[in-house]
Amino acid sequence: MAAVPNTLPKTKPRIDATFTLAELREQAKALRLHGLLAHWGEITADPEAQRRVHQWLQWELAERADRSLERRLRDAHLGQFKPLADFDWSWPKEIDRAAIEELMGLQFLEDATNVVLVGPNGVGKSMCAANLGYQAVLAGHTVLFTTAGQMLSELAALDSDSALRRRLQRYAAPDVLLVDELGYLSYSDRHADLLFELVSRRYLSKSTVVTTNKKFAEWNQVFPSAACVVSLVDRLMHRAEVVRIDGESYRQKEAEERAAQRAAARTAATRARSTPKARA
Repeated sequence: MAAVPNTLPKTKPRIDATFTLAELREQAKALRLHGLLAHWGEITADPEAQRRVHQWLQWELAERADRSLERRLRDAHLGQFKPLADFDWSWPKEIDRAAIEELMGLQFLEDATNVVLVGPNGVGKSMCAANLGYQAVLAGHTVLFTTAGQMLSELAALDSDSALRRRLQRYAAPDVLLVDELGYLSYSDRHADLLFELVSRRYLSKSTVVTTNKKFAEWNQVFPSAACVVSLVDRLMHRAEVVRIDGESYRQKEAEERAAQRAAARTAATRARSTPKARA
């Protein structure tokens, strides 16, 4: 899979000739440039100073926006993923391309709608989730990507109530929480209770994206004896966009293609070695 782009889109400073002193002053206040504000009277009296200050402020705003983007992308832990532009839409037997592309517009964040991507292993659920997270980061949102196993194991291992509250807050805080691979393992009642607590904290206020290989009706297989499964599913589904992806594993397809290419290369090399060289 392709890595997250190393070169982030840079915010270009907006340098134009139309600005007001009030706008400049507000920008300086937002940037907490108290020394500059202390000498504001000198700036208002000098049009050339106003032009220079305007340029400097735009540079500073752009640089801070770039640093903010880099920090949010680093904190998102998206790892490596295939860009949606490289996805082979013809491979899955079932996929609602229009629904996924609409989700990439991030409208679902406006009313804290959840997203559940359902399908077997290798059909592109995690790739779609990572792309959603990346688009959200670019749009200025905070994002955290984790696997269900990693998150629930980490939470369940905490003995201290204060440590558990802090860790739950870490997962509850991002604008978008991406929980990958829910359904591949079975969990205890404690794991189920912790997931329910987390979903409840985010309920109606922030969007949670879940990838799973199990239909909601099969979640009792994931949490075999948990009493909260019905309530957990109810809260997750209440405002959710559910997208079904079905088909054969794309990773298996790529592995088979690579194996065929290697076999063809070996055959060609063997033929080249066995072919007598023409005499001069």
